[in-house]
Amino acid sequence: MHARHNRIPRRCDSRYLGGGGVSEALTKPVAPAIVLPDGAGRTVPARPAHGRSSAAPLAPRAAQDLLTLGGLVVVTALVRRDVTASVLLWQAVFGLVVLTSLAVRHAYAAGLRPELMDGLARIVGAVVTAGMATLTLQLLFDPSAVSVAVTLAQCALAAVWLGSSRAVPRFFAARAVEGLPTLIVGAGRVGRTVAERLAAQPGLGLRPVGFLDKEPLEAQGSGLPVLGASWDLEHVVRAYGVENVVITFSTAPTSVVLGLVRRCEALGVTVSHVPRLFESVNGTLTLEYFGGLPLLTRRPVDPKGWQFACKYAFDRIVGTAILLLLSPLLLAVSVAVWLSMGSPILFRQVRVGRDGRTFEMMKFRSMRHAATPAAETVAQAGVAPGGVEGDDRRTRVGAFLRSTSIDELPQLWNVVRGDMSLVGPRPERPRFVEVFEESVYRYGERHRVKSGITGWAQVHGLRGKTSLDDRVEWDNHYIENWSPWLDLKTMLLTAGALVRGRKVVE
Repeated sequence: MHARHNRIPRRCDSRYLGGGGVSEALTKPVAPAIVLPDGAGRTVPARPAHGRSSAAPLAPRAAQDLLTLGGLVVVTALVRRDVTASVLLWQAVFGLVVLTSLAVRHAYAAGLRPELMDGLARIVGAVVTAGMATLTLQLLFDPSAVSVAVTLAQCALAAVWLGSSRAVPRFFAARAVEGLPTLIVGAGRVGRTVAERLAAQPGLGLRPVGFLDKEPLEAQGSGLPVLGASWDLEHVVRAYGVENVVITFSTAPTSVVLGLVRRCEALGVTVSHVPRLFESVNGTLTLEYFGGLPLLTRRPVDPKGWQFACKYAFDRIVGTAILLLLSPLLLAVSVAVWLSMGSPILFRQVRVGRDGRTFEMMKFRSMRHAATPAAETVAQAGVAPGGVEGDDRRTRVGAFLRSTSIDELPQLWNVVRGDMSLVGPRPERPRFVEVFEESVYRYGERHRVKSGITGWAQVHGLRGKTSLDDRVEWDNHYIENWSPWLDLKTMLLTAGALVRGRKVVE
């Protein structure tokens, strides 16, 4: 069950675990009571709200940025010879606008630790806003101080300094994150998914310790114990040092869950909950009130709207440019394939794309012809097909092409023709699609958009023989939260993986 509507405050913050199939609404605890009864009828002193949460609180983050910007001012004063009181004043104004803009962008809000790339995007946006605001104020109040070149240099330095101040500590502390002890209420499918996501992503800052559920359903396999029922909350919080509680779905009535939320707040424990209809939640969710009744409004992304039309036009332009740029490489690979395997140079296979339409997807050949007809590949339950199927007939050239994803480059021609997009769900063969649409939850919804050369699921490791449910979840998250920034981020992550020698596309 989920908490009743009167437990949704304005300080609610939405975060995602994984690709968006499970999202959390985070609420900060209110002032605690003095004592609470535990399950045995004893009294347990309520702990004061300690202020720790699943992310660094507002003050240290803001102080870190303030010191970083202050250091930039000091360095500028030491390097420049023409530093005046006016110059220092406008630098201070610039810094204050940056901090304000970051706060408006929720850079200091409590919640799960954001991805580093999202944090850098916020910094760039805040710095650009501060640069424009500073120039505007200078034009109005001090025209003699206006210098576009100086402002651009200031923006670039501030972005580098702030970005480095976030990236360097995260890089060195990535493996040292212990995470706050987290209790999961509800040992069903969603509760187990939350536990697995938190355990697999320690950088989120939450460490699951167990479940709380009177009638657990799917706790087995998660590696976590069921620590009790709702009436054991105080004892479990005290025994395990629980600092965060995630409420998922269970058979408990609403009144019991609502009481549990109040008891968590009284104990000073941060409460998160997975909302009903979480599959439809996206980043455009807004919260409004009708009196005391909250209303969550979702603005859906329209795959047939003008935004996606612009995306596909951009794909064709960029795809054409990349084809021309890589034409020497494509020619060299074609010659290598022909010399090692003969013709044909390209491997063509029918795949299912947007709205269920089929098209011929192209790759460079990587395998010799089979001596006998290959047996038809059978889909494994819950596992996506991919990789080497049947006998391994790859040549040395083919193995290299597949390990570097160079064999996928001919799909740029599919993009130019309009069959595919640069970023989107990977297409599948028709016979597999027929099976998966019947057996995999929301599989057919992937076909709302064009298939992609790379995708949001692929850059997060879901390629080849991996969980089909997870892949579908990440693909649908991409569609429902699409933006130009999400496409750019996917392509940057793809490029980063290729530079590190990791195969991304499969």
